[in-house]
Amino acid sequence: MPAITVLPHPEICPQGARIHAPTGTTICEALLDHDIEIEHACEMSCACTTCHVIVREGYASLGEPSEEEEDLLDKAWGLSPTSRLSCQARLGTQDVTIEIPRYTINHARERH
Repeated sequence: MPAITVLPHPEICPQGARIHAPTGTTICEALLDHDIEIEHACEMSCACTTCHVIVREGYASLGEPSEEEEDLLDKAWGLSPTSRLSCQARLGTQDVTIEIPRYTINHARERH
């Protein structure tokens, strides 16, 4: 079972975390299952960018992003060459390290 290392984020995960999730699980699902409340305004339907993460290690193990995901990522705050929408990035067999950007384009954040 691959591990996800979450780098510290001042609001969502101040201490950082290391969690495990089954292969095929999206990063967003894994974070939420472990009480890491990443934003996901579109309810994981690939319609916004609030669940944007930057994959610092293990990017290649996630598989290729769809054209729809790539188009949305162009709108994400703090875009990087290894950015992914966590609702679309499914875990492979290797561990990954992610950074949750400090900001999103969401103007009205709701607690889920």
